[in-house]
Amino acid sequence: MHFGGLTAISNMDFQIDKGETVAIIGPNGSGKTTFFNCLTGIYIPSAGKIYFNEQDITDLSPDQKFRLGIARTFQNGRLFWGLNVLENVMMGMHSSHQSFLLGAIFRTAKNRKEERDAIKKAKEVLEFFSKDLLDQQGKLAKNLSYADRRRLEICRALAADPQLLLLDEPAAGMDPLETEELMQDIKRIKQHNPDLTLITIEHDMKFVEGLADRVLCFNYGQKIAEGTFAEVSSDPLVISAYLGEEEESA
Repeated sequence: MHFGGLTAISNMDFQIDKGETVAIIGPNGSGKTTFFNCLTGIYIPSAGKIYFNEQDITDLSPDQKFRLGIARTFQNGRLFWGLNVLENVMMGMHSSHQSFLLGAIFRTAKNRKEERDAIKKAKEVLEFFSKDLLDQQGKLAKNLSYADRRRLEICRALAADPQLLLLDEPAAGMDPLETEELMQDIKRIKQHNPDLTLITIEHDMKFVEGLADRVLCFNYGQKIAEGTFAEVSSDPLVISAYLGEEEESA
């Protein structure tokens, strides 16, 4: 992936299996979020191919990829601040429930039924992932705590029934207790839906160690290591490029 004369990612070649949980680590600017942006159609790769369920999705738009079952969260959070918790989760269903978004204008029987179905499903997602959020379903997103905002964004992505879920630094800004709770929440999701494929970008190594089946490390836009957490965390290249830096800043 090139931006003018700058190469953001290059020579990426790996496969992620259905139901696998993969963590991507690496220093800031190493190409992790750019990789997510290519996967989700925000960027079109300058070279190479991306396959999902054996289909070439390289040139598809974000909406087309979403309809195939790829959902994501963002580093900086992209909630609808003027909507409440329940409404934010319902927005995650816009691909599979087309008409309920127009229900406020066109109150047909189909609109009303889809709206009822969407409300029911949104409540089920909230109850399963975070009963605390369910208790706050009428609260505006802008009035939530930081940790609850992060959880809400994950709930909204889950509401789309994704096959592939991409989490961009989900534990960023959380304290150790909140991070542990989030990790357990995600594990519960995987236990409930073992076929869900999960890729997370994360800097919290305890979170990565506790969650990931496999770890990739990026540096300067290239994959420099791949394996279990134990294998990658002991790799001299990873220690030199990233983990040594993490220890110094700890």
